[in-house]
Amino acid sequence: MNTELIFQIAGIGILISVLNMVLTQSGRQEQAHLLNIVGVVIVLLMIIPYISQLFATVRTVFHLGW
Repeated sequence: MNTELIFQIAGIGILISVLNMVLTQSGRQEQAHLLNIVGVVIVLLMIIPYISQLFATVRTVFHLGW
């Protein structure tokens, strides 16, 4: 895993948390919750290739023939 991905995830987390605080302070709880869900989905979409690579490596190491 490269450091660029870690910094991107951290940046998204910081941005989401700041926007969450702004929305919460302005009384928009529903939008804040939706923003949190969108942030999680974006990060999950970013790491899907790495998860796929992990499963492929596990299959190779343990000689599983799926």
